[in-house]
Amino acid sequence: MHAVILAGGKGVRLRPYTTALPKPLVPIGDSHAILEIVLRQLASAGFRRCTIAIGHLGNIIRAYVGDGSQWGLDVDYATEDNPLGTMGPLLTMRDQLPEHFLVMNGDVLTDLDFGELLRGHRGSGSPLTIATYRRTVSIDFGVLTTDEGQVVGFTEKPSMDYRVSMGVYGVSRSTLSDYTPGLPLGFDEVVLDLLAANRPPRAHDFGGYWLDIGRPDDYDRANAEFSSLRGSLLKGA
Repeated sequence: MHAVILAGGKGVRLRPYTTALPKPLVPIGDSHAILEIVLRQLASAGFRRCTIAIGHLGNIIRAYVGDGSQWGLDVDYATEDNPLGTMGPLLTMRDQLPEHFLVMNGDVLTDLDFGELLRGHRGSGSPLTIATYRRTVSIDFGVLTTDEGQVVGFTEKPSMDYRVSMGVYGVSRSTLSDYTPGLPLGFDEVVLDLLAANRPPRAHDFGGYWLDIGRPDDYDRANAEFSSLRGSLLKGA
């Protein structure tokens, strides 16, 4: 099983923590880097090969991870000279990837079973599998429904439930065959193209722990929760 970790972003929203460190190497809990936690989880889930797409401060990631042997992984690297979006880096390495592989952001803290997701994707025949998580959004205003200048409905401070992407995907290489390597390609563009072609992605609904460490308050929450979640995040690792 092969995983691709997207670790080329600048982590602008997480500054000042990312001023000197790439976001995937920001420490969590007792000094484990986010990326180290992810690599240990992948190895525990049965993955043996991993490609890390690097860009901003990528030399630090390469120096920290090395060849991945300390976690029982065979790690190689794909360098992103210019920002290519979420899916763009996959195009430059497409010919070196197996037909089905895992793709994930390098700043995701979760106890999702990555192996289960990839096996489910492989067996589904779907072009793309998206790990999804339920989010509840509270609106701090009275919400009006209007029709031709009249208020026809009112809800006071409603809460709305959504399924959001976790930044973890099962991808089939053939899904990327029509895109041009070297050009930016976003996850949103791939999903919309698949929907337009009547090839809907598969949803892998997940109800465990998930945190996208994109902002300082997310990072603070991760540090506060890590000690109590260590067993589930690093089980078997």
